[in-house]
Amino acid sequence: MTLDQVLLFVLFALILGAMMLGRIRHDLAAAGGLLAAVLLGLVSPGAAFSGFSNHAVIIVALVLVASRAFENSGALGLPATIIARESRPVGRHIGLTGGLGAILSAVINNVAALALLMPIDIEAARKAGRPRGMTLMPLSFATILGGMVTLIGTPPNVIAAAIRNERLGQSYHMFDFTPVGLSVAVAGVLFVALIGWRLVPHRMDQSDAPARHSSFRAELWVPADSPAVGRTPSDLDQMAERAEVLILGLVRGGKRYDALAHVMEIAPADIMVVEGATDAIAAFIKAAGLQEPHGGGEGEGSPNSVGEAMAEAGIAGGDTRPDDLPKEDTVEEPQVIEAVVRADSRLIGRSAQSVALRSRFGLTLVGISRAGTVARQKVGERVIRPGDMLLLTSSRSAAGLTLNLLGLLPINQLGIARFRPLDAALAIGLFAAAIAAATVGLTPFTIAIAIAVVAYAALGLVPAREFYEQIDWSVIVMLACLLPIGAAFEQVGGAALVADGITRLTGSYGPVVALVALMIATMTLSDMLNNVATIVVAGPIAIDVAQRLEVNPDTFLMGVAVAASCAFLTPIGHKNNTLIMGPGGFRFSDYWRMGLPLELVVLTVAVPALLIFWPL
Repeated sequence: MTLDQVLLFVLFALILGAMMLGRIRHDLAAAGGLLAAVLLGLVSPGAAFSGFSNHAVIIVALVLVASRAFENSGALGLPATIIARESRPVGRHIGLTGGLGAILSAVINNVAALALLMPIDIEAARKAGRPRGMTLMPLSFATILGGMVTLIGTPPNVIAAAIRNERLGQSYHMFDFTPVGLSVAVAGVLFVALIGWRLVPHRMDQSDAPARHSSFRAELWVPADSPAVGRTPSDLDQMAERAEVLILGLVRGGKRYDALAHVMEIAPADIMVVEGATDAIAAFIKAAGLQEPHGGGEGEGSPNSVGEAMAEAGIAGGDTRPDDLPKEDTVEEPQVIEAVVRADSRLIGRSAQSVALRSRFGLTLVGISRAGTVARQKVGERVIRPGDMLLLTSSRSAAGLTLNLLGLLPINQLGIARFRPLDAALAIGLFAAAIAAATVGLTPFTIAIAIAVVAYAALGLVPAREFYEQIDWSVIVMLACLLPIGAAFEQVGGAALVADGITRLTGSYGPVVALVALMIATMTLSDMLNNVATIVVAGPIAIDVAQRLEVNPDTFLMGVAVAASCAFLTPIGHKNNTLIMGPGGFRFSDYWRMGLPLELVVLTVAVPALLIFWPL
């Protein structure tokens, strides 16, 4: 081995190891590796950022925007709402929702497909009285399977096409993946609908626990000697945040004040309206020197739940409720939101207190569900991780925009846009026209999809404020940084060295055994890594192995493209698996129970399909 080969092997090992440990974001690990490669002279400075102009990177970004146009037009919501109207047996429900998820994932981003269907699936589980996880895991796996069907269904297919273009001189077309991908997707969806869901651990008490929250609203009287007198509610933000309550407004002289209340000076005999858990409200009462008016607060617990919490905290309740307090509650009712932390959320690695979640964003964190366990004590101090399910309270105004900004996916609210025939026809028509233009060779697909995306923006199907928000920049940066390192790995002979080792181990058994071994290794790597990193590493090796065995390189490249998308054993291999972890109450070790048999199904179907449609 040459020095450059040794350095690149070590660098790749460090990058992949950092990604597996998960302590450093994937995009930062890739960027750090790229800069190290430049400093070591393995990648030239001129080629360092060439990945950002790669067609694969551009296509991945544009398809994410196109997915949003489909969502905004209501074209995707119409079949979803039709399927959700009727209660069905579990197997039939999974077959329909999973089938729809797979179809959607073939043409839009599979994370977007899951995000669209997950609230519907959770609502169906609630109505049927079954654990969420029973159908969430099959739905997640089905959306992953559907991405294998087309070029744009999943990033590994796009990257495989780019690798083929560089190594063999021609890219794959839109439906070159369909024969094998469709065979695998159909077999996989049938498996999860008929058998797979029976293998999912059932934890009704854990997965549904966040819905049984104890957060409620209370009216607190301000005595003359309270330290809050003369200050504004905004001045009490830090105090309220530490106690994990939300100040909703003030009532003075029988009149309610909401937004204006936060700049009003608090006066004696004001009524401060707050929302939070009983123990949190009790802590805030003590800290702010407030009193509970006679009769207690109202909420989901017992009528005297605040009073009981105050008694436990050693706080005396007041009996001096002002006569002019309104008999009808006019304060805006806060909504309770169950939201999953996406893999790209800006909250990851931080706590609610460190980001001032309540004061800056108007969200109060009431509970966190992680791996089936619900935490309610000191939740404001807990570090948030991908896949956590957060129980939040907020006013109804602009909550959706705030959640999207923070990278949170609400699962107890249906986010389906109203079906608009004209917009749906435009969204589908422009996308179909782009595919047709690329298929007949009028223009490269990158240009065709770019024209469609510009048209979406011009027609208002993707508003300007949403255009850049839809692009998963962490994936774009990671891919753009890994591609130059992968190219350098090939140039110094690293991929050929690995391919030579695989050929020596399996070559005497024939190319089919080598293909299966390479697919198993790729599946294993994909379960630990992002599928983008997996195909960047495995794609060139697959072509080198095929060339050494003197067989069709497409058979092997297609095989590793399928295998790179098969991340079914862990919650970290694919973002969809991460999204369902909190709502389903899953633990890290739960995924292999259905994932391992599913990967065996994929191998059993994919290998014969590869030999038929891409013969050796």
